[in-house]
Amino acid sequence: MQKTGVALLGLGVVGSGTYKIITEQREKIKNIYGVDLSVEHILEKDKTKAQALGIDLSIVSTDIQNILNNDDIKIVAEFFGGTEPAKTFLIKCLLKGKSVVTSNKELVCKYFGELEAAAAKGKAGLYFEASCVGGVPIIRTLTDAMQANDIKEIKGIINGTTNYILSKMADEGVGYAEALATAQKLGYAEADPTADTEGYDASYKLSILSSLAYNKHVPLTEIYREGINKITAEDINFGKEFGMTLKLLGISKNSDGKIEARVHPAFIDNNHPLASVKGSFNAVHLLGNNVGDIMLYGRGAGDLPTGSAIVSDIVFAAGKKTHRRFDFIKQKFNAKDFVSDFTSEYYIRMKVTDKAGTLSKISGIFGKFGVSITTVLQKPPTDNSGIVSIIFITHVTKEKSISSAIDSIGKLDGVNEISNVIRVER
Repeated sequence: MQKTGVALLGLGVVGSGTYKIITEQREKIKNIYGVDLSVEHILEKDKTKAQALGIDLSIVSTDIQNILNNDDIKIVAEFFGGTEPAKTFLIKCLLKGKSVVTSNKELVCKYFGELEAAAAKGKAGLYFEASCVGGVPIIRTLTDAMQANDIKEIKGIINGTTNYILSKMADEGVGYAEALATAQKLGYAEADPTADTEGYDASYKLSILSSLAYNKHVPLTEIYREGINKITAEDINFGKEFGMTLKLLGISKNSDGKIEARVHPAFIDNNHPLASVKGSFNAVHLLGNNVGDIMLYGRGAGDLPTGSAIVSDIVFAAGKKTHRRFDFIKQKFNAKDFVSDFTSEYYIRMKVTDKAGTLSKISGIFGKFGVSITTVLQKPPTDNSGIVSIIFITHVTKEKSISSAIDSIGKLDGVNEISNVIRVER
C-alpha cells in the first residue's frame, strides 16, 4: 500500500486537531479504506505547537517551497484562515497537482472561481467539506447524495456563535450584551465578534451551500445580510407569546430558476425542527423535490469536529484518480437570475402614544402599501408616560412593501419608535 503524503498549513486549533486525528486513526483508515496517510510537512512559525504534539521538528518550516518541491506530498490541508497568504499558497499547490483540503469558508466563497481554475489546470482536487457547518457532512450530502433531486430550499442555523447567544437570551432572559460576553468568555465568540454577529460568516457558508445545491454560482454580493445586534430580550419574549423561537438563519430558495439568498434573524414556529437546535450546535434543513425534507444536525465548530471533516476530505481525495470539477463556477453572472425583493411574514414592534386614532393611521399606511396584518397585540403601559408597545404580525408580503410602509409609519405623529422588524419563516 502506497503512502499518501499530506502537508498541513498551520497548527492552530483545527490544524492540531487534524494532526491528532490522522495520527490516532491512521491504522484504522489504512485497514478499512486502504489509504495510508503520512504527514510529510507542516508550515508553522510557532514550533512550540509542533513540540506539544510530539512532531519531529525536521518536517516543520515556514517555506511553502518545501511543500511544492516535495513530490511525496499529494494533499495539502490549509488552516491559516483569511484570504492571504492562504489563497496564494493554495493556488501554487493546485497548479503543482496537489489536491487541497480547506475549512476556509471566506476563501472558498470569495475565490471559488480562481481556486477551481487552478485545480482544473493542475488536475488536482478542491475539497472544502469543513468550510460549512463543521463536522456535519452537508457538502457531501449536496454533491453525492442528492442527485435524484432538484433542491428547492436550504434553511439552516449555520453559525454556532449566534445560536449560542440567542439560545442564552431565550433560556435565561439575559440581554444581548451579557449573552455575547459569556460567549466570548467560553471561547464561542472572538474578541471582535463582527464576522459572526453581523452575519458575515453565515453569508460565506450560504454562498457555498447554495452554489452547490443549485449548480449555479451564488456570489456573496447577492446575499442579503443582517446581524443579531439589534435583537432584544423583549423581542424574544414577545415571540414566545406567539409560539415562536428566534434564530439567525441562512435561507436560500430556488423557484423557477430564480434564486433568493439571505442571512438574518427570523422567528420560526416552535414546532419547526430548527427551533429545538440549542447552544453552539448547527443544523441545516434541505427540501428536495423527490426526497422531501432532510435535516442534518451537529457541532458546527471545534478542533475535533472540524478536523473530522478535514480528514474525511483527505481520505476521500486520496481515493480519487480524477476529481470533481465545479463547472458551474465558469458561468457568466446574470443579476436577473436572483430575487432582490423577496417575500416573508414580518414581526413589527413599535412604541406609540396611547391615544385615539394612532392605530387607525398605522393600519391605513399598511393598507396603502398592500401589507395585510394577521395579528395585532398591544401591551399595557409599563409607566405613566402614555407610551405603549404594539406588535404586528403580517401576512406574506414583499420586503420593499414593508420597508416603504415602515418608513411612512415612522413619520406619523404619535409613533415614537419603530423598535424592531424581524422576518417570520414558516
